[in-house]
Amino acid sequence: MRAADWLGGAIRIPTEVFDDSGPVGEDPLWMIFSQFLQYLQEAFPKVHKELSLTKVNTHGLLYTWQGSDPSLKPILLMNHQDVVPVEPSTFSQWEQPPFSGVLKDGWIWGRGSCDDKNGLIGNLAAVETLLEAGFKPKRTVVLAFGFDEESSGNEGAGQLSAYLKENGPKEFAFILDEGGEYAEMLGQTFALVSVAEKGYLDVEIKVTAPGGHSSVPPKHTTIGILSQLINHLESNPHPVHLSRTSSIFDFFQCLAAHAPDLPDSFRQTILKAQKSDKSLKQMEKFIKSGDSEWSRDATAILGTTQAVDLISGGVKVNALPEEAHAVINHRISTESSVRALEEEITSLFTQFTADRKLSLNAFGKDVHNNDASCSKASSSFSPIANVTISEAFGSALEPAPVTPMGTEAWRVLSGTIRASYQDAEGAGKDIVVGPMTLGGNTDTKSYWDFSRNIFRYTHIGTHHSKNGEHTVNEAIRLDGFTNLIKFYTTLILNADEATTL
Repeated sequence: MRAADWLGGAIRIPTEVFDDSGPVGEDPLWMIFSQFLQYLQEAFPKVHKELSLTKVNTHGLLYTWQGSDPSLKPILLMNHQDVVPVEPSTFSQWEQPPFSGVLKDGWIWGRGSCDDKNGLIGNLAAVETLLEAGFKPKRTVVLAFGFDEESSGNEGAGQLSAYLKENGPKEFAFILDEGGEYAEMLGQTFALVSVAEKGYLDVEIKVTAPGGHSSVPPKHTTIGILSQLINHLESNPHPVHLSRTSSIFDFFQCLAAHAPDLPDSFRQTILKAQKSDKSLKQMEKFIKSGDSEWSRDATAILGTTQAVDLISGGVKVNALPEEAHAVINHRISTESSVRALEEEITSLFTQFTADRKLSLNAFGKDVHNNDASCSKASSSFSPIANVTISEAFGSALEPAPVTPMGTEAWRVLSGTIRASYQDAEGAGKDIVVGPMTLGGNTDTKSYWDFSRNIFRYTHIGTHHSKNGEHTVNEAIRLDGFTNLIKFYTTLILNADEATTL
């Protein structure tokens, strides 16, 4: 029951973060994290007595468990303290109050139970119990807990990584953060360890034109033109290609080797694709052509995705809108880049805007350079409106470097996963550890320079989570959480015994 008390107490402190939060030290929102630290100090007394704690940017927490052998590279275990907000209008939909942390019917309920207080408390619980047992590590263990992962990560992990670059450690044997889970697929249980993350780019499309009274409208207002541009964008999704260098390809090889319920015909196609380009294309076609949720998810991970998420325009019903805006969220394929995406978007709209007599400035470069609001516009091309495409919110992020497999770090992690799974499920049970790409971004984006071995994995089964993350009725099974604590404990011990990390 101590595990339930630890996690329940953490859930009861509502460490919500918002996209529009003010600076740390000025916005009182952040003060909840001081309360959270006080709770951690009370819940884990040995951790706070025997590990050194450095507070970075007030609320970033950096714990160092100093090892006895300085020749061994340390390991870094990451989590975040913050949670996404609970929409007040959904409170009545929760079976248990969202910040109750109550244990009922074998479930620990509340926001953060699956993302990511389970991992944070799991790591601290592992260290606390190892300290209670008298364990003294040879290899230094570092715990880094950011506090704004759900908004940007800049104030938490961004500042923590900057501190480490200045003060060390500057290199880690491996880094582990939240990420994939394990699940049964096609008759076999697979642990999905994310070895890569897609890139990120928010793009704003802005249309401007002279205003006026709505009683004398043009053929298309700025909102109408923006609608045409959005329709053109969504009618031309980014191409999706499967390559042998992608983690998705490697995962399918795992499926072919270990999944008994995989159709034999597709199994042979996957295996032949190792050398046959024709079979590789058949694999790609199969992935993209399915109507299942699985097929859509796999296609989304493979390619660059685009989603029109924000739109605005107009201030009054009888006034022509002088501006209209839309923001499109992109998750960039690991086979692409920010620059390649910008070039694709520019190419997509170049002829489209010219055909409609629209000026175009894309990512700071004039493509059709005439201003619709200028009375001296060129007679050869007098645009009816101006289109500006640009990066929004300073969001550009390249795809993460791909973590290699077959290394000692991979062997330590995968061996720990298998041992932990068999300990929980029985010696006769087996789990296959395979690579995956994470569609979103974690705080590891701030730590690329610290290790080539960056893993994103949380050792719980999909059946241990009640309703997923970021939604109502977030809950984790107690047995799943206790297994997670055991996993972190075993990982620390295994890393300590490995001499070639």
